[in-house]
Amino acid sequence: MADPMAFFSTPRQERARRTLPERAHDSAEVYRPRALLPIVGTQATRCMDCGLPFCHRACPLGNLIPEWNQLVAADDWQAAAHRLAATNNFPEFTGRLCPAPCESACVLAIDGEPVTIKNIELAIADRAWEDGCEGPRPPAHSTGRTVAVVGSGPAGLAAAQQLTRAGHAVTVYESADRPGGLLRYGIPDFRLEKHRLDRRIGQLRAEGTRFCTGVRVGEDLAADLLRESHDALVIATGAPVCRELEVPGREFTGIRQAMEYLPLANRVAAGDLGGSPLSARGCRVVVIGGGDTAADCVGTALRQHALDIQQVDINPRPPAARSTAQPWPVHAKVYRETTSHEEANALHPEDDGIRTFAATTVAFEGDRSGHVTAVRLARTASGGRRPVPGSESALPADLVLLALGFRGPDRSSRLVRQLGLPATADGALARDHAFASPVDGVFIAGDAGRGQSLIVWAIAEGRSAAAAVHRYLTGSDELPAPITPQDGAIAAEDHGGAG
Repeated sequence: MADPMAFFSTPRQERARRTLPERAHDSAEVYRPRALLPIVGTQATRCMDCGLPFCHRACPLGNLIPEWNQLVAADDWQAAAHRLAATNNFPEFTGRLCPAPCESACVLAIDGEPVTIKNIELAIADRAWEDGCEGPRPPAHSTGRTVAVVGSGPAGLAAAQQLTRAGHAVTVYESADRPGGLLRYGIPDFRLEKHRLDRRIGQLRAEGTRFCTGVRVGEDLAADLLRESHDALVIATGAPVCRELEVPGREFTGIRQAMEYLPLANRVAAGDLGGSPLSARGCRVVVIGGGDTAADCVGTALRQHALDIQQVDINPRPPAARSTAQPWPVHAKVYRETTSHEEANALHPEDDGIRTFAATTVAFEGDRSGHVTAVRLARTASGGRRPVPGSESALPADLVLLALGFRGPDRSSRLVRQLGLPATADGALARDHAFASPVDGVFIAGDAGRGQSLIVWAIAEGRSAAAAVHRYLTGSDELPAPITPQDGAIAAEDHGGAG
């Protein structure tokens, strides 16, 4: 290490954000471009050169974190980019969207501030593109084998890239008009500008991956025929079935799922629509849910000039620091304020923040026309979810957004039925330790087999499923397989399909 004691003298420093007035009225990313580079080398010196780096185990991708920290500290950015690319296909995505369980497991986090691992990863990733280190890597030879990947979210893209680079002819099928899955239509631009996604998909195309968009496998194209025409099939359709809230008044208009709302806002940002048919402009908005999807709704409604925004979380407010029930190196549930919350709270300095914790929705109220007018809440008992009698109150609402997470893949879809794919007790698609379904040659990757999870798990599973497919087709263990579906579980926070 350049300075093995730097963690004593160098405090943690985060990347700079744009000012609230700047960022609250546009869809650009909230962080200042290139704001990392002046500080990240110094931050990398805080890495302690641990004898046993727990950050490795906390990262589903097995990122070689201390190694690229050392390389950045030594100003060897090209070598750092190569080391990062060895385990992570899309570090510019995880560096923006991952909740960084690696930082919770940093040895410095035992009693202090961890290394800014996520910021360093992002700086390496962005500089790699700027320095020309992310050119296409087409295969040196063709295996003559064909693979179809259904779904172009992070799991599908990772599987496709690994298999293409191994020499297989890979075609990705996507039901939307553009590839990217929830990275494109679920994650707002203020967290991930889509030119970064387009750039990566361009790399995949240049390497030989084919994309067929606007194709609903199981409807426009029979899934069983797709399997017959390819040597292997990877199902990476995610977990798109939203959780519902079955309470009185749910039938009122103005109550919508977050995944109806966010994709329309993203299409406006992309220039596909002149304005969203489901806009929060001038509305009193209530967002129900406590995860990243709910925060994305808050930030989006703010940018659409909502009149008021409130968020309801059934869970109690987390503690400011990790509790004894979640000791290091667990990725503890602690109070975190996203950039969206920071922006919304700044608009209401007289209030105690926009979030209501430990409250459950018991009913919706509406007017004579059948439109929602209020959300009826009740406090929940400490540590529980049942309403406390006599504790009801009402939040005025013109637009209610349900951000309650996802139940899993659509098990009733024609794709699932045509392939005869069974489900597990928790609703995911069944698979074995090698990501193989009970149907020969069909493999399951990402949220479709894991259930709602994080983008870093999706990429890790896409890579591992690709290794399993490659082994199935060639008998070779040439591709790296960092995880199995049974590997340790990091808390699967609601991420909107990516975070």
